[in-house]
Amino acid sequence: MRIYIAAPLFSQAEKEFNLTVDRALRNLGLDTYLPQRDAGEAAPLIRAGADEHTVRARLFTADCTAVGACELFLLILDGRVPDEGACFELGLAYAAGKTCFGLQTDSRRFGGTDSNNLMIDYALG
Repeated sequence: MRIYIAAPLFSQAEKEFNLTVDRALRNLGLDTYLPQRDAGEAAPLIRAGADEHTVRARLFTADCTAVGACELFLLILDGRVPDEGACFELGLAYAAGKTCFGLQTDSRRFGGTDSNNLMIDYALG
């Protein structure tokens, strides 16, 4: 079974956490899609001279295709607010009828309550 891991990937700590989650899921026997590993990251490619529009369009298409190909979807919710791109991917997965889960190790929540934004909470299983 394939699971898409949607998560922020803008700091080294985030990327390392994502790899830890990926390893844990693989150890459970799941096939994972981790965008930072499987599609690549835009910034290093652009810094190396690749055309920004081409890189960003390729990553967008690769990640959207991978969401469509997965059976399960995991959203990493850590941060002051969940990552915008990961939320978009959650919307794609939810609309496609995928089983969606969230992982939150961060105690910060939307509006200081025990909940996240209702659009996120109700899309997650």
